Amino acid sequence: MTSVDPSTSSSGPPEERAGSPTALRIVLGAQLRRLREGAEISRADAGYSIRGSESKISRLELGRVSLKDRDVADLLTMYGVSDERERAAFLGMVKRSNEPGWWHRFNDLMPDWFQDYVGLEEDASRILTYELQFVPGLMQTEDYARVIASRGRPELAGKDVERRVALRMRRQTVLARPGAQRLWAVIDESVLHRPIGGRDVMLAQIEHLLNLTRQPQVTLQVVPYRLSGYAAEGPFTMLRFAEPELPDLVYIEHLAGALYLDKPGEIELYSRVFDRLTVDAETPSNTRQMLLKIRAEL
Repeated sequence: MTSVDPSTSSSGPPEERAGSPTALRIVLGAQLRRLREGAEISRADAGYSIRGSESKISRLELGRVSLKDRDVADLLTMYGVSDERERAAFLGMVKRSNEPGWWHRFNDLMPDWFQDYVGLEEDASRILTYELQFVPGLMQTEDYARVIASRGRPELAGKDVERRVALRMRRQTVLARPGAQRLWAVIDESVLHRPIGGRDVMLAQIEHLLNLTRQPQVTLQVVPYRLSGYAAEGPFTMLRFAEPELPDLVYIEHLAGALYLDKPGEIELYSRVFDRLTVDAETPSNTRQMLLKIRAEL
C-alpha cells in the first residue's frame, strides 16, 4: 500500500515546520487522513479498528482531539505503514503533540477554546485582526492590558489579573522572535479615543503603537469615524499559515466561547471583508500622523 513518510515529505518534515502542540496535532491528523484515503479505507472502518467511531476519526483527522500512541499505531498498521522508521516518526509526532505548550501554566485562567487559539497564534505566518473596542492584544502595553483584565479597576488587581497580564505579554513575544509573524491590525478610530486607564495609560499606549509601526512586520491602520461599522459588524482575527496542512482560519470570540471558521467560503468572505477594511482605513502613513496628533493632544 502507498504510505506517506512524515519525515521525508516533499514540503519538509512536519515536525520541524509545526512548532506548537496544537498545530502539530492538526498536521498529524492531516497525514493520517491522507494515509487512510490512500489505503481506500472508510472513516467508519478506521474507527472500528481503534475501538471508536467514525466521528472520532473525523475529529482526530481535523486535529480537534489529542492522539494516543495505541490508536495511531493501530491506524498505521491498518493503513499499511510497516517501516519502523516511518512508524517511529509518526509516534514521535504523537508524543510532541501531547506535550503542554508554554501556556499550560495559565490553563486555569483560559477556557479550552482559547487554549487552541494561543497555540495556533504561535504558528501563524500572518495575523490579520480587526478591533472595534480595544487595542489588539498583541499591541497592548502592560498597564493597558491590566486595566482591561481588571475590568477598569487596576487598583484592585489581584494575582489572577496579574497572571492574565503576564499571559498577554508572553503572547506578544511572537512579534520579537527571529522570523516574526506579519501582524496587520485595523482598528476603529474610537479605540484611540476611549480613555482606558486615563491619560497616562493612553499616552503610553499611543507611544507603544508608534514604536510598533516602526517595525517592518507590523502594519496598523485606523478606520475613521465616517466609515466606521460598514465593512464588518464585529471584531475578528484571521490566522494564515505557511504550513500547507494548516488551513487558514478566522477566530471570532463571543461571551460564551469562540468560533473557528475554516471552510473555504468563510475564509474568502472574511478575506474580502478585511480587504475592504484596509481600503476604508487610513493608510499606515496617515495612521501614524493620526497617532502623533493624538499624542500631542493628550
